Parts: sequence; structure tokens; C-alpha cells
Amino acid sequence: MDAETGSAHPVSPCPEHVKRPEIIPSAPVTPYGMLMTSLIAPAIVCAVRPHGEHGAIVRALTQEAGLLAGYVPGGRSSRLRPVLIPGNIVRASFRARSEEQLASLSVELEHSRGPLLAEPLPAAAIDWACALAAAALPEGAPYPAIHATLGAVLDAVEAAPAARGWAVALVRYELLLLAELGFGLDLTECAATGARGELAYVSPRTGRAVSAQGALGHERKLLALPAFLAQGGEAGWPDIFAGLALTGHFVRQSLLPERRVDVLAARERLVDRLKRAVA
Repeated sequence: MDAETGSAHPVSPCPEHVKRPEIIPSAPVTPYGMLMTSLIAPAIVCAVRPHGEHGAIVRALTQEAGLLAGYVPGGRSSRLRPVLIPGNIVRASFRARSEEQLASLSVELEHSRGPLLAEPLPAAAIDWACALAAAALPEGAPYPAIHATLGAVLDAVEAAPAARGWAVALVRYELLLLAELGFGLDLTECAATGARGELAYVSPRTGRAVSAQGALGHERKLLALPAFLAQGGEAGWPDIFAGLALTGHFVRQSLLPERRVDVLAARERLVDRLKRAVA
């Protein structure tokens, strides 16, 4: 796969292979609204962790119930390993005796992205996008916009012939996660002058945009704001890497300040592969 060529492919935030969830009517509702003792819904597999001799604990993102965890008996078997791959869409059946109990989870494959694991760049992109959702989102809280955007990013990775077809979507996905979890950047006006034009930087401390004029003398202390985030439009690789540097700073600072090193390692691996492919 060539990282230099190709263009973005439009993707639907609600792909046809994602079906509506079936919620058991008698299931109790939590304060978040959707963490239930019984739930059957399509879900994006986000993280898989071995548990016991043969099982696995899976975190999967559903449209209306958010991120849910469940124990899959035999999840490490040769039959289920190809199903429980981050990025795959499964029909998930969660069952628990109470809201506090880890649910038992059974899965049926609806759409596989397993073939992409043979491609270093798509594999790294899927790994990071799913790991970020699994690490940053609280369990049982619905985030339909994040579910739709993650699905669109994964579809773009699958469909685009080159990394530039999905790299911008990945930056916007990180921005959306920051905003949905209460750490949104203010890119509407200059924090120093109030001007809405010529926004060129972002304060690494406040997340507010700064214009070229307002940044005079302080440019080296600020993060670059690429034009495609400030004004829209297409992006070349210098702007894409500036966007990744910008979102990466706030993801590390706000979303994953105390999380496992291996989660951020997935992002570093992706950025490194992109840079080597472009070079």
C-alpha cells in the first residue's frame, strides 16, 4: 500500500453491515441509560485481553450502549481468534446477572478486517484507533458520534488505496474524542486578540487557537495549527503530521495521562510507520 498516492474515499458513518441493536425490554437501565443485564447488538471489537487458560475479556463499542466489556469463553480458541480482532464488527450478546457483574459475551462475526493485518500501515491505524476508544471511553456510557466516527475511520482504512485517504479522518477522530470527553480544543478565535482569521497555532496549555499576529515572539512555545483543521479542505503530509502532533499532545495530556504505556506505544508505532512510508 502506497502512503503517498490516492485520495480520501467518502465513507458512511452508518455502514450497511452495522445493524441496529436488539435490547431486551425487561433489562434494567443504569444512570448512563444503556448498561444492561442483557444486550444483543452489533459492536466494534476494540480490545482483547487473555483471561484464564482459554478465555478472553473483550471490550467492544456499541452504538447505543457505548463501550462494554464481556468475558468470552474459549476466546483464545482457533475458532474465535479470527473473530476477536480489533476493528472487526461482531454481533455481540452480553448477559449478566447484575449491572456490577462482568458480562458473559458471545460473538458472531459480521464483518472482518483481518486481511488488513498483513499491511503494516492499515494494521497500525486500526490498532491505535480501537485501542484509544478502549482506553479512553468510560464503560456503559453511549457515545454515538464516536461510534459512527470510529466506524467511518475503519471503513476509510479498508477502502482507501493510500494512507492519505484516511490519515485526516484519524486526526479528526482524535479531535472528536477530546471534545466528547470534555477536553475539546477551541479553534474558533485567537486567544490573544479575539480575531477569527489567520489562526496558525494552539496553546499547549489551554487548547485555544492563536493567530499569527497574536503569537509573535512566542511561536516556539506553541503547537502548529494546520490549515485543514482551521479552514477545512485537503491536507498534504506536512499538515497531516502537524495535525497528529497537535492531537497527540492533548491525547497524552488529557485522555491518557495515567494509562498503560502500551496504549500510547500503538500511536507512536503508527506515526513512525507513516513517517517512514512518506520518506
